Amino acid sequence: MKRAEPPAGLPRHVAIIMDGNGRWAGQRGMPRTYGHHRGVESVRRIVRHAGERSIETLTLFAFSRENWGRPPSEVSELMSILRRFIRSDLDELVRAGVNVRVIGERHSLEADLLHVIEDAETRTAANSRLRLVLAFNYGGRDEIVRATQRIAAAVAAGELSPSDIDETRFSQYLDTAGWADPDLVIRTSGEQRVSNFLLWQSAYAEYVFPSVLWPDFDEGAFDKALAEYATRERRFGTVAEPIAKP
Repeated sequence: MKRAEPPAGLPRHVAIIMDGNGRWAGQRGMPRTYGHHRGVESVRRIVRHAGERSIETLTLFAFSRENWGRPPSEVSELMSILRRFIRSDLDELVRAGVNVRVIGERHSLEADLLHVIEDAETRTAANSRLRLVLAFNYGGRDEIVRATQRIAAAVAAGELSPSDIDETRFSQYLDTAGWADPDLVIRTSGEQRVSNFLLWQSAYAEYVFPSVLWPDFDEGAFDKALAEYATRERRFGTVAEPIAKP
């Protein structure tokens, strides 16, 4: 999916750790699953708004490998929410020009859930207005291990030499191969952790940690994060050239 460069000062790729659903629900005396349902409304708002703001890629941390350790009832509800979101919103995503991609380990997923994911990817494959990446059953360390296993298999098969492996080649074996790395990572709820999210890809990303809980994260909060990003000086490990004196 090729896109023109976004307007000056805007990131091409925004990634979001959607944190705070459970606390939002708890503050209202409701079960955690209620917060997850309200969080889906924020997903819809932000996906729509990101497209309007000419963001190229929006990656949302939907379900981590570690989330399987939550109570079975909550995990089951999260699976149902993903199914319903894709099924109920897919037609709108197709019409809006959204290209849906899912990253993470798939082999352990149930067949019906895998079918829903593959159907969404197939039906939106030709879209180019916004790439919506859902990180599902995802962990950054797991992704790096899986990439390493594929590289090792290629070397064992004689398809790749160890001397061929550099950062560029390694990136081609990640789930995000061919996409721009995130420029901006947002974690809602005020927590300041990366939580095993896009560890390789976010090496030089800018981070913003708004205190707002995910169900309350709206277009204004998104724009505020973009405005914060626009103030950052991105040097990628270098230093700015000093201005020569006359």
